[in-house]
Amino acid sequence: MKNNNPKGILYILIGMAIFSIQDALIKFVYKDSSLYELYFGRTVTASILLISYLILSKQKIILKSHYPYLAILRVSCFFFGFSFFYLSLTFMSLAMANALFFSSPFFISILAMIFLKEKIGIRRWGAIFVGFIGVYIVLNPDFNNFNVMSLAPVACALCYAISMTITKITSDKDNVYTQMLHLYIGAISISILFFIFTGKGQFNNFTDPTFQFLLREWGTNPTYAWPIIIIMGVVATFSFYFVFSAYSIASPSAISLFEYSLIIWSIITGYLLFNDIPSIRTFVGVLLIILAGIYIYIREKVKDQYIATENPIR
Repeated sequence: MKNNNPKGILYILIGMAIFSIQDALIKFVYKDSSLYELYFGRTVTASILLISYLILSKQKIILKSHYPYLAILRVSCFFFGFSFFYLSLTFMSLAMANALFFSSPFFISILAMIFLKEKIGIRRWGAIFVGFIGVYIVLNPDFNNFNVMSLAPVACALCYAISMTITKITSDKDNVYTQMLHLYIGAISISILFFIFTGKGQFNNFTDPTFQFLLREWGTNPTYAWPIIIIMGVVATFSFYFVFSAYSIASPSAISLFEYSLIIWSIITGYLLFNDIPSIRTFVGVLLIILAGIYIYIREKVKDQYIATENPIR
């Protein structure tokens, strides 16, 4: 019975706080590692912890998927989506990146209408429109000199929405641990491929820090980078533990709204660690994104039609 909502809310708040720490660690390490070196180390660490947990709790480790092609697509979208997000942290504040990422419920609603044949009324369409206005305000684009990389967290949100839409289909037969193992195996495999083709830094001819992070040679500063990368893997595991535990013991419609606390945690973490203070314009855009997301969740509860609230956002 999913009836322990207070404990679920506490778990969500803790999970989101830990996620903000993980994101901050990326900002500390991106000048001394490669993106996919980081992705590889983080995922290997998280995989070891997850498999250890399954063994100690005597749960069967199941790798076979009943939806192999959808699983591959889901893993690919998740992997490259968060590649965009991690890249955005090289030039964007934690608060701004996470605020833009929270456009994912809008994409999830649209994709559910297209692929899952869910009905979306005029009110939810209005909320989606307001939410994208919030995204526009946060981005504050200068069309005379617009940096397309500013859309990286939005691209992450879209990829994540595709991944979560597929999860809604596959969860009837593939359990949560199987799907998490797929994500880890996929991330490790793709990272190794990037190491084979770019791991020696042979394409790193850029001065821009973002592209250097993407194409830098692996092992540039391992004594500094790898302890942080391993800590990231541990932190990510605990974050997922708290979030998925929350969804297992409480009603998704009751706790999903508290995922927006990640934006608050990101503002606090960004200020304390990097002295980042969001502008008034950013605060206005963030407020619109949050209000639009909350309204979508409320309408889903009214309609008893859970699209964006059924799975964790992070």
